[in-house]
Amino acid sequence: MSFRAINQRFLAPGAQSLMIFGIIALCQPWSLFLHKYGVTLTLVGLVAFLVTSKIAPDPEPEEDYIEDEFDGQIGSGNGSKDGHGATTGKDGGIV
Repeated sequence: MSFRAINQRFLAPGAQSLMIFGIIALCQPWSLFLHKYGVTLTLVGLVAFLVTSKIAPDPEPEEDYIEDEFDGQIGSGNGSKDGHGATTGKDGGIV
C-alpha cells in the first residue's frame, strides 16, 4: 500500500474527524478539558486536512478503450431487418 493510498484511506478522513471532534468538544458543556482544547483540536485538524488534501491519489491504470469499444458491436445480432431495410430491435420497434 503506497503513501497516497494510506493518505486517501486513513489520513484525510482522520483529519476531517479531528476537525469535527474539535467542534463538538468546543460546544459541549461537561468537560472543561475538552472545552479548553476544542479550538486547538479544530485548528490541528484543519491544518492536517489542508496538507492531506493536496496529495493526489494514485493514478488509475490506463486501458485501451478502442478495442473495448468494438468488442460489443461486432456480431451482436440484436436486430433483424424488416421488409423496408430498417433494423428492428427485440421489442419490434424501429431503432
